[in-house]
Amino acid sequence: MGTVIQLKRQINNSYLDLKNSVEEKLVLVEEKIKNRLVSEVDLVQKISNYHLKTGGKRLRALLTLGSSKLCGYLKGGRDINLAACVELIHGATLMHDDVIDNSDIRRGKKTTNLIWGNQSSILAGDYLLSRCFQMIVEDGNLEVLKLLSSTSAKIAQGEILQLQHKNEIDMLEETYLKIISSKTAVLFSAATKVGAILSEKSNKEKEALEFYGKNLGITFQIADDTLDYNSEVNSFGKKIGNDFFEGKITLPLILLFQQSNNSEKKQLEIIFKQDARSSNDLSVILDLISKYKTISQCYKKAEHFINLASNSLSVFKDTKEKKILENLTTFSLERSF
Repeated sequence: MGTVIQLKRQINNSYLDLKNSVEEKLVLVEEKIKNRLVSEVDLVQKISNYHLKTGGKRLRALLTLGSSKLCGYLKGGRDINLAACVELIHGATLMHDDVIDNSDIRRGKKTTNLIWGNQSSILAGDYLLSRCFQMIVEDGNLEVLKLLSSTSAKIAQGEILQLQHKNEIDMLEETYLKIISSKTAVLFSAATKVGAILSEKSNKEKEALEFYGKNLGITFQIADDTLDYNSEVNSFGKKIGNDFFEGKITLPLILLFQQSNNSEKKQLEIIFKQDARSSNDLSVILDLISKYKTISQCYKKAEHFINLASNSLSVFKDTKEKKILENLTTFSLERSF
């Protein structure tokens, strides 16, 4: 069995365990999002409805609900409200990302920018953010407001940092980690920390869940970036090379460049100095990645963050909820690359 198939199966199992543990509340999150995106402007409503139909795994909402349950939150529906907020932030960033990347497919469907154009798509993303912050203000918790507003600012900065280093094949690994920490991991960490805030837990427990979310987010992004160059990637139904053709420098390319000889480095530099890259260019990259076993190195890096995430939950008592969140980090530690 291929390693990617093993990884997919274990990700799905841990994800389903989390989803099943909060299934009833997740349904209410979906209803909350739908109700909050109602608009009197016809085009806004059309785009909002289309966005809702594209779905997604709602992982960030699940993390908010799961962390709230771990912390014993029993006071009502604030976890549902804030899980919806986290998903609205995520949805807005996806709309903006698709414009930046000129993407035409998202989750197997046409992107909003392809259907309605960049201007409408950007403004629709802004609409999602506006609705989100209305809900946060209504929640009334200043700590939550500070957390989610600073999270949105960090995501935007991460996007700009990535643009700043586009096509920079000699990017430092440290820079890459800064980018994915801001673009991806910061929303994971906010989603998990919210659960501790709602439950009025100690700073130690808040920091533990924040650290858990951050390292889980880094792991997810490394895995996603690695899948872009993995020959077994069809197991996930994701097209190989999307990041490559967009000129995004991710961990597989960074590690590859570090190990390449001088002539190979020059070849890589030429490929990424071009305005556009061809399928032949991708074949060159894939051959080099195979030569240097770069995929296995990427997953080895991910293991470090998996362990950090799992270990951070040690401050909590052993419960079913804790085990579910721990299992979400363990994907597959024994690999045969």
